[in-house]
Amino acid sequence: MTDASAHRRPRHANSPFRPQAEMAVEEFAAGDRVCHDSHGLGRVVSVDAGGATVDFGGSTLRIETPFRKMTKL
Repeated sequence: MTDASAHRRPRHANSPFRPQAEMAVEEFAAGDRVCHDSHGLGRVVSVDAGGATVDFGGSTLRIETPFRKMTKL
């Protein structure tokens, strides 16, 4: 018996079931000013592969990638 996942069907270009394109993850650097949907304005303190540490004035939080709710100003 063969495994169903071993034989994938080709996807047609006009298929309504095609996967959504991945959004590009925005790049941040230490010192960048940012706006977060929940926490407001802040400044990036440090960045690593898994996320960024951001100082929002009253608190310093680590924001994980992808940065869906955070934009660079």
